[in-house]
Formats: sequence, C-alpha cells, structure tokens
Amino acid sequence: MVEVLDAVKKFKETVALNHVTVKFETGKIHGIIGRNGSGKTVLFKCICGFMQLTSGSILIDGRPVRPGAAQEIGIIVEDPGFIGSLSGYKNLKLLASIRRKISDAEIREALERVGLDPNLKKHVSKYSLGMRHRLGIAQAIMERPKLLILDEPMNGLDKQGVLEIREVLKELNREGATIILSSHYAEDIEALCDTVYEMDGGVLTRIS
Repeated sequence: MVEVLDAVKKFKETVALNHVTVKFETGKIHGIIGRNGSGKTVLFKCICGFMQLTSGSILIDGRPVRPGAAQEIGIIVEDPGFIGSLSGYKNLKLLASIRRKISDAEIREALERVGLDPNLKKHVSKYSLGMRHRLGIAQAIMERPKLLILDEPMNGLDKQGVLEIREVLKELNREGATIILSSHYAEDIEALCDTVYEMDGGVLTRIS
C-alpha cells in the first residue's frame, strides 16, 4: 500500500530522513520505534502529504503522494487540533461535515469504540491527555479509512487504556485497515505489529 523510495528530507544542514526505502504491505500492522527526533514524525508527515521530500518519492496504492492525499488517510501526527470550547462529539461532527461521508450514528460509534461517551457534554479543553488521545483516534478511524498513520497513539493512556486501544487497532486491522504506527515503547509495537522497524538518525532499519 505504501512504498517509500530513497526518501531524503533535509532541514538546512540537518538530515531528518536519510535515503529511506521501505514497502509497507497492505493489510498488515507496521511499527516503527525510535527516540524523539529520530525522524519518525517527519516520515509520517511526508507519507500524509503534509511535508515535501527533498528527494525521493512516496507512493500510496501506486500513486505519488500529493498535497491533499491525507484526506484518504486516518491520521494522528502530533497533538490533534480540536476546538476546546466544544465537546468531543461536536468536534467530530464538525470535522465530519467537511466531507459528509458518515452519519451521526457512525460518529457516535467511533467515540464508543475508543471508550468515550458520545453524550458527554464536557468541553475538550477539560479533557485529560488520555481522553484527548482517545478522541484523536476516534477522529482518525471514524470514516473507516483503508490506511491509518498513527504517531504515538498510546501517549497519555494508562495501562488499561493502552490495552483497550490495542484491541481497537487489532479489530480495525481484521476489518481490512493497513496501519503504520510509531511508539517509544517496544512493548506496544511487539504486541501489535507484523513488521517492526527502528528509526535512528533518519535511517530506517527493519528489525523483525
């Protein structure tokens, strides 16, 4: 589904992606571990079309990534930009109105799936970090995209929350989604992923 070919991304003298070549196969869960600043987030932004490569190319389903390609991908890259004065449900309803692909019932289903109450009136500004991450996952999955790009989706979750979200991701994969995710924690990656890579200094290496 995703093919990265000799990808290089430079910021002045800093090399964020150093000739990365990798194929992420359709229908699997692929994991990347690495420290902050290793290049994981930059790679994800380039796959999503948020950032252009210095050289090389990225293909999704055989087509070059272009600005706007992200609309076909479920994405968590850094902290999702929700409107703090609205509830979680109203935030998702507003986002869903852009493409008008899903019903209110499907928005509610996405919230329930990640362990959030769609009837909760609390403003997102009052959410805990874990609740915000659950809401971000609900946003990423609500339109049932075939490709999910999840950068540190377990951040801010307690142990039970991590287990619950792992099960959600496994279920989505069984339903046909291809998932590429990153984590600082090898345990999350090993519990979920069919293939595992390590990113270090912009170099991507397969380790299992």
